[in-house]
Amino acid sequence: MARFLIVALVALAMAGCASNVVTDYNSAAVFDNYSSWAFAPVSDNSAFVSLDGNRVRNAIERELNGKAMSKVDAEKADLLVSWRIVEEDRLEQSGVGLGLGFGTGNFGWGLAAPPPVREVKEGKLVVELVDRSSEQVVWRAASRRYLNEDQSPEKRTKLVNEVVAEMFSKYPPGRD
Repeated sequence: MARFLIVALVALAMAGCASNVVTDYNSAAVFDNYSSWAFAPVSDNSAFVSLDGNRVRNAIERELNGKAMSKVDAEKADLLVSWRIVEEDRLEQSGVGLGLGFGTGNFGWGLAAPPPVREVKEGKLVVELVDRSSEQVVWRAASRRYLNEDQSPEKRTKLVNEVVAEMFSKYPPGRD
């Protein structure tokens, strides 16, 4: 019993250390040279920013200001910030499966139905920093946590703030 408890505690501790974001970067980029930033011009035809878009923009702005980087016009910025919420479909089982069985001795019959499955739409946040002069992505972060349609506005705001803060805790790279 004690061995099981120790294994469970170690597994729980390791799960708590797992990162909720994945980052990648251009190892040739000199991140100390970047001191200003701007949001990249939006390429789609929409003139409106969504509710989640406002949440993401506010969180990114807060994090980059905390890195002592100046927000400037896109023409003067060292880095352009591009972000998107990538929609993904996931199947989710909810409820309990049912089963019925009968038999005697070493022989029996059983019948079972799996739990109901439903499709859930989720959004994964991806943030990229682009060197304006070379037009190359120099840093990228993607979330392993998802926004979904069932979350309240407060939970969505909290999740976006947490994810963006964790993303930018790994910027600039190599300073862990």
